[in-house]
Parts: sequence; C-alpha cells; structure tokens
Amino acid sequence: MKQLPIDQVLPQVKAVLQKQTSAVLVAAPGAGKTTRVPLALIDEPWLAGRRILMLTPRRLAARASAGYMAALLGEKVGETVGYRVKMDAKVGPQTRIEVITEGVLTRMLQADPALEDVGLIIFDEFHERNLHADLGLALSLQARSLFCEDVRILVMSATLDAEPVAALLGDAPVIKSEGRHYPVETRFLSRPLDGRMEPEIARVIQQALVAEAGDMLVFLPGAREIRRVEALLREAGISPSVQIAPLYGALPQEAQDRAISRGKPGERKIVLSTSIAETSLTVEGVRIVIDSGFMRVPRFSPRTGMTRLETIQVSKASADQRRGRAGRLAPGICYRMWTESEDRMLAAHQPPEIKEADLAPLALELSAWGVTDADELSWLDSPPKAAMAQASDLLIQLGAMDESNRITQHGRQLAEMGLHPRLGHMICKAEELGLRSLACELAVLINERDIIRGRGASQDADLQVRVELLRMISRHKKLERAHLGELQVDEGAVRRIWEEAAQLKRQWSELENAEATDIAATGRLLAYAYPDRIAQRRGDGRYLLRNGRGAAFMINQPLAYEKYVVAAMLDDQGVDSRITLAARLDESDLERDFADEIQEEVKVWWERSSQSVRTRARRRLGALTIQEAPEAAHDPEAVLTALLGGIAEEGLNILPWNRHARSFQERLLFMHMLDANWPDVSEQALIGSLADWLGPHLYGCKKLAELQHLSLSSILEEMLSWEQRRELDVSAPTHIVVPSGSRVPVDYSNPEAPVLSVRLQELFGWQDTPRVGRGRVPLTLHLLSPAHRPVQVTQDLQSFWKNTYFEVKKDLKGRYPKHYWPEDPLQAMPTNRTRPRT
Repeated sequence: MKQLPIDQVLPQVKAVLQKQTSAVLVAAPGAGKTTRVPLALIDEPWLAGRRILMLTPRRLAARASAGYMAALLGEKVGETVGYRVKMDAKVGPQTRIEVITEGVLTRMLQADPALEDVGLIIFDEFHERNLHADLGLALSLQARSLFCEDVRILVMSATLDAEPVAALLGDAPVIKSEGRHYPVETRFLSRPLDGRMEPEIARVIQQALVAEAGDMLVFLPGAREIRRVEALLREAGISPSVQIAPLYGALPQEAQDRAISRGKPGERKIVLSTSIAETSLTVEGVRIVIDSGFMRVPRFSPRTGMTRLETIQVSKASADQRRGRAGRLAPGICYRMWTESEDRMLAAHQPPEIKEADLAPLALELSAWGVTDADELSWLDSPPKAAMAQASDLLIQLGAMDESNRITQHGRQLAEMGLHPRLGHMICKAEELGLRSLACELAVLINERDIIRGRGASQDADLQVRVELLRMISRHKKLERAHLGELQVDEGAVRRIWEEAAQLKRQWSELENAEATDIAATGRLLAYAYPDRIAQRRGDGRYLLRNGRGAAFMINQPLAYEKYVVAAMLDDQGVDSRITLAARLDESDLERDFADEIQEEVKVWWERSSQSVRTRARRRLGALTIQEAPEAAHDPEAVLTALLGGIAEEGLNILPWNRHARSFQERLLFMHMLDANWPDVSEQALIGSLADWLGPHLYGCKKLAELQHLSLSSILEEMLSWEQRRELDVSAPTHIVVPSGSRVPVDYSNPEAPVLSVRLQELFGWQDTPRVGRGRVPLTLHLLSPAHRPVQVTQDLQSFWKNTYFEVKKDLKGRYPKHYWPEDPLQAMPTNRTRPRT
C-alpha cells in the first residue's frame, strides 16, 4: 500500500482518540483521510468490536469510498466495509465500517439514541456544512451526553475552520495533516470571462487535451451547462479516443460509476461534473482540472416558503477542493476560469446550508427527537428563527406538529418515511384514496430534476404530462418520437426516477404499475403536499397563491387557463413568481379535501363611491376567495364597525354639522382647555372615540344619507354630566347681553381667545372687558363700525375708551356723520340705532 500524507498523522489520531472522545482532523485534499482513517481505527481497543459510522455528503462518494476501502482489504463491499444510503445498502453481519449519508445517521439516532453497537462517528468533509451534517452532529452530541458517553466523534475536512468546531466538541484537539500528495499548478485567465462560459470552457478543454497529459475533470454549475459543453465538444469533432463522461446527481448509478472509473487503455476521459465530484471522491486518472468557478445551490425564502436554485460563485474553500482533484494520483494542473484579481475577491467559505435551507425537515426531526426549541441543542450555527417559524407553521398545517411544536402521531409517521414532510404527507393522504402508487411517482418526480429539458420545460409546466411520459417511457422502454412532439425528454433520468418510484412503492407493498385513470388525480395529491401553493386564476391571467403571493406562467399553455392549479415549483423572483411545475386542481376536489380549512365569513366594508356600507358573503381558503355573493342578513355590529371606519376614513365633516352643533363643540373645547376633566371633543379625539360617543346612535344605518337625522349637539351633550351641563351655560355662555340690550353671540372657535363681535355704539357706558370661564378669560372684543366692519380689536376696554376711542371717533364721525359719537363714551347712552332715543 503506497504512502499517503495522512499516514504521518494516523498515530496521533489514534493516541488522541484513545484518551478523548472528540477530535478534529484537518487534512489537505488528496491526503487520503476518507479511506485511511477508518481502516486505521478499526482495531483500536476502545472500539471493542463496535462499528464505525462515517458520514459523507453524497451517495456517489459513499459507494465509491466503501468500495475502495473494501478493495484495500481484499474483500467485497458488504463484508468488513459497507455502505448505507437512501434506498440502497450493502452491509452484513460482519460489517464494522459503514459509510453512510447524513440523513441515514438521523434515522439511526431517532431509532436508537444510545447507538448500542457504535463506537465512533466520523463526519467527513464537514466543511460542506450541509443541513443533515449539522443536525447529525447536534443530535450525536446530545445523545452522547445522555446515553452513550464513550462514543467517539471525529470531524474531518480539508478546508475547515477548525477552532469553532473544536470548541463545539468541548475544546477537542485539532490534528493537521500538512501538504498534498502531489503538486498542482494553477493557471488563471488573463482577463475576465465575457459572455457565456460554455464556449470558452470547450476551447480550454481542447487546448488542454493537446498541451497536457492525463484525464480531465471539468466543474460546471449544473446539468444544463454539462450538456451544452458536451454538445460543443462533439460539434468540434473531438477525437474518438476521448471519452466524454457527464457526472451529476440525476444520472443513473451505472453512469456515475462509469464517470469515476479509470478509462480504457489508450483512451482519455473528460468528466463533465457538477460539485458532486468536489470532495470525498477520486476520479481515476485525472491530472487536469478545469473549474468554471460556479456552482448551483438551493436558496430558501422564509418569507415565501419557496426554494429556488441559484448559480453562485464558488468560495475559496470550494475552489481549493476542486483544485486538489488534480493532484490525487500524480502532479496536475488546474485551469481556473477567472483572473487572479477575481480570485482574491472570493469568499472564504460558502454559508452553511442551515442558514439558507428549507428547515421543515429539520424542524420535524427535532420534534421527533423531543425538542420543541432548537436552542436546546448545541449548534455550530443555530437555525434562523424566521425559517424555523415558517417550518413550524407548515408542519402544523400538515398535521405533523401541534401548536406547541410537539410531534403528532402523523408527524412520527412522516419522520420515519425519510422524505420531505410535504411529500410524506402527500403519500399518507394518497393511501386513504387508493392513490399511493401515483403519489410515489409524484414524490420522486418533484424531488429530482425535471425529465423535460430545454424549452419544452418552460412551454409546458404540467406535472401530469410528466407522469404520463414517465409511465410511457418506462413501460415501453423506448418512446417513439411521434409521441414526444417537440419535447426533449431525458430518458436516462426517466429510468432512474421510475426505479426510485418502484422502490418507494415496494416499501408499502404497492404494485409497480398503476391504473392509467389515476393520473387525473395528480393535482389533488399535489395539493396535499403544497397546500400553501394552491393557486387561483385572476382576471388578468395571473394567479394568486393561498399564501398571498402572486404567480404566473411564463408563456401561454393549456394549464394557464385553469381556474385552480397547484404550484409545486416556482422561481420566487419578482412580484409574481414564475410557475415552473404545477398541476390542475379540480374545484370539487378543493371543496372536498379542504372543507375543514375553508372559512366562511361575511365581508362588511365601507364603499367610498356609494358612501355606504356594503356586505358580501365569502368563503375563503387563505388568501383565496372560493365563493362570494351579496349578503342580505348581516351582523349589526359588523355593519356598525364598517360605518364607523368609513366615517373615520372620510372625516367628521361628512356628519350633519350645523351652526348650533359646531358652536356646542367649540364651547366644550373651551371648557376642556380650562379643565382637562371635561371631555376632549377635538377632531382627533372624536375620531379616536367614534364607537363610544357616536356608535350607539348609528344602529340600523348603512348609508351616509341615513345620518342626516342626527342631532350632533344633542349627542355631544350626552358626554356631559348633569353638573357639567349647568356649568357650561355659566362658564361658556352662548351670548352676552351688552349695554344696548342686544344679546350678542360669543365665538369660541379659538378656545384660547373667545371673541365677541359687537358694534362700538352698543358698548357706551361699559367700563370693563366682559369675561367668561367664571371671570378667568377676557373676551377678545372685535369693535365694529355701524356697517359691521371691524375698527378695533382689544381685550382691555377701559384702555380703549381712555386712549384710542377719540382717534377712532374722528374716523367714524367722518364716515358716519349721522350716527351718535359722544365726547364721553363712559357717560353716553348705548344704542343699537343710529342715535339713542331721547
């Protein structure tokens, strides 16, 4: 067995785990940690014959590393070394090392928190920080503290920030393996890439084929880019001795295995891969890496409850992992499709998935574990509160949790299924309807990449079409082109999806073949999985989702004219998310299956155009109005509330104010200014208390015209006590009797300075300014000419007679010579005539 860099630190790893229950191992890409460490520890005395569980992020890597370790032992997989991944396992009674994916560990812990026959759990490539790895570590730490104190935990990675992990593990020792096995030369672009990446990558591939030796691993964001680069290479007439091997998660296992195996003698291989080949995987013969610098990741929005795929730049850590693939077996070279200056701008690490993922599966697992608050566990990064709240709301809606976040019996059933709670709920509901076979097919179709490629996928978003294609292709093995029309179907993906669906069906003893007529129930089942995405067509052709969000089909298609659809996939961009996968929902199914959730209510509102209260009966499912009609019978309280809301919206001026009512309001404002114990009848205060002072007088009214009979002065008077009513006439009299005998009204529109407007001649003989408020507030006198025009304003009448009257007299005598203008106004007789009577 040839030496690898990891071999130098294996004694240290053994010594640390002999004394402690936790450790962190950082080893550069290609060091050999994935396959050497488990084999080195298998016979340690503290293990005492118990198993080693090694978690790796991907199924392909799990199968490959298990196969490689078994080969090193001269055995077959399933003997000493085995693997256990989703829907596939090769383990036996003698298996001591199990390579598993993280979701499998969660299932094991839920079934047996004590992990009776497990002595070591290895988290490999932990730097990827996927959701199940963080959850698995959190559950393992709590299980160890409660049930199995001697179980060791070893966290391994090539590009890990080790200190936070070591702290989480209780200040665990950090062991480092320095250096790659073989050097890798890195080449950058001289200038930033302009335009589409695929043509430039195809050019660099052809250049490297000529200039360099060995096989090639090309990292691309996704399957779409892989197919484009493959097509460009074939159009360029690449040599028949060069094998082009795509590698991505949706490929059948056989195709994936071919991509990572060594090529035939004399043949070179170009592996076009997504980030699936980034870690824990040695692609045999690779000496050249070409890195596009991009990857496709899911992004979840707690605001909308939707996940979309985003193409993002890789981090420095990911770029280093990819570069390391070229130096696993010999010196290599790495072409990076970006410049050195762009390289310096890369983020150090990608955000952990727990920060950006749909947390419904995690919330269900925590509830099944018995945790109602995620903070009860120890996390490297705690789950975001908003995403956890959204996840809890969904699980409560699915009946998987109660309002206290405690798991229900239905929730335990969903947790044991190992599917996303949405899909598990759909399958459980389908069983009640005899549609479980269809539900299994839908679950796999939704969970995997679309089987329709290219423009056809956007031209027809109907999931029912995909079920029909799945069944036709799978049963007839090969579909005639006449049946497909312009659709491009990934028949390899179809076969793999059919196999996974068949495995799901066999879990519940379902027949693999379903009745053709059940396809019509596609939308009905989809509504169980996505109750929040039931969508109703609007008048303009767009859709409204039950959760209140807008949605639309990108182009016209038959599905876009249905009254109701269920959207399984949306892009969550813009005001209206683009629907990319959906199914028709029959209105009768909606009424029947969601009868308990449809709310009946009477909508009562103020309609400004008619200046009246309108009432309509509505049946609602979330934001959707299922049915609406005029409602004759209505709740008087609801009508009153709407009417008061309309008055508040329009303003108090729509009420029948007359001069007497306004005067009464102003007198009350004057008294409130003097004494805060008096009611506040300002505009703002009256609007804020409409229900108290006006509400009792509006029962039976619906229209503005019906309010005209109201006596606002009488209504305002009801706000006063008996004592206040008596005091009002004393302290804020409506009129003042002046020396001429006239009763002159007092204007209280400015409560701080009430006004008495009176002709000057009527005040002769009156020495002092009249007062209100029991003598506390002098009236502001507006002294008028015989023509009722103001000639003087004063609050000091005595001073006016003494200092100003004679100047005013001269002016008035000139303008009104027939009127009486005495020399001594204090001794003169007041008059409301031209001259006093003699």
